[in-house]
Amino acid sequence: MAAMYKYAIEIFYSEEDEGYIATVPELPGCSAFGNTEEESLEEVKIAMELWLKTAQKEGTKIPQPHGKELLKELFEKQHFQTTYGELA
Repeated sequence: MAAMYKYAIEIFYSEEDEGYIATVPELPGCSAFGNTEEESLEEVKIAMELWLKTAQKEGTKIPQPHGKELLKELFEKQHFQTTYGELA
């Protein structure tokens, strides 16, 4: 089932958790932890599959993946904030 969906995955290092966190921004609450980037990626793939199966079972609307468009938007937002700072 998960193979038919193409969602953007964000991976970052968490000093607080001392490991890598992978999130799927389009699937609220879908995230996973790993000691390495690769481990967090594998774990989030499992979390994504479970998220999608649960949503389907409960009749929750499954968002259409935006992939590249979402990544571009996030990159542009991050670039703007880095260049111009946070807006009040």
